Amino acid sequence: MTKTYSAVAMQLAAHSIEKTPDKAAARKQMMNMIGEVEGKIRSSSIFIQQYSGSPVKLAVLPEYLLTSYPGRISIPDFADKAALEVNGPEYEALGAMAQRLKMFVAGNAYETDENFPGLYFQTCFIVAPSGDVVLRYRRLNSMFAPTPHDVWSKYLDIYGIDGVFPVAKTEIGNLAAIASEEILYPEIARALALRGAEVFAHSSSEIGSPLDTPKDIGKRARAQENMAYVVSANTAGIKDTTMPLASADGNSMVVDYKGRILSESNTGETFTAFADINIESLRATRRKPAMSNFLARQRLELFAATYSGNSPQKADGLIQNNDIKTPDRDYFLRTQEETIERMIKDGLI
Repeated sequence: MTKTYSAVAMQLAAHSIEKTPDKAAARKQMMNMIGEVEGKIRSSSIFIQQYSGSPVKLAVLPEYLLTSYPGRISIPDFADKAALEVNGPEYEALGAMAQRLKMFVAGNAYETDENFPGLYFQTCFIVAPSGDVVLRYRRLNSMFAPTPHDVWSKYLDIYGIDGVFPVAKTEIGNLAAIASEEILYPEIARALALRGAEVFAHSSSEIGSPLDTPKDIGKRARAQENMAYVVSANTAGIKDTTMPLASADGNSMVVDYKGRILSESNTGETFTAFADINIESLRATRRKPAMSNFLARQRLELFAATYSGNSPQKADGLIQNNDIKTPDRDYFLRTQEETIERMIKDGLI
């Protein structure tokens, strides 16, 4: 076990593939981006070790760094043009990068799965210094993209519940991933913490502000209530879209297991959100009887009836007659409208 090490949230600009003319150009742009990212991590980690004295063992990259968001591109077209294959060349390049850097690299990308043709999932990944992908987490709550919950019965049959909430037990601690706005959903972080997660890698692309944003509050809350570190990397803007560049920029941070912000970035491309991670101290705190030991004080049976079978948004929405249905872009909004109507009818809202 590495006793103390530095983790860095690499605040980098995402590069949209929306304007690339074809699949080949999009894939070339993505591979070039991986090469650029390696150089930025390497130079940043050298400075961090010189400054803090601790080697960088974990670098977290922002949400959808290689492609940006799909926009109105159809799901099949975006999957073909930009989604990574599980054992595809982009993951090979990321694995080789992690080997050369000798560190864990966490990131986020859109990904296809041969078990679910016609779909893609937004996936958080962690690549080990060995070059192997040691964690693959598919985003569970998304407004405009398919999720495992939309094909829930089949997904569970293939991957099981531990594949839904994966935790990688490594020499730098037990690592888990949370995608983007999922930091606002306490159940996701709690499910991972109860499986042993000690460090949450949070890849995000969000509005930055000098005011507290919902996600900023969520990062501190998830860290404190789960007694875990949060390493949150935001984009430094998104290139080649019609939006102003800095619309999703700033406020990358590292939060400790007491909910304290250890470091936070301003705007632009930067590595300034870095801090020491002390797993031994975290574990000692988790093992100490105290009012502040929130994990040990959980009484989950109290909430089982509330959660069981009472989901506002229903599972298996993309399974029809036992086949996978490829949705149009408007499907997700229609589904939420129907959910709200049902909640009103049931007197829930």
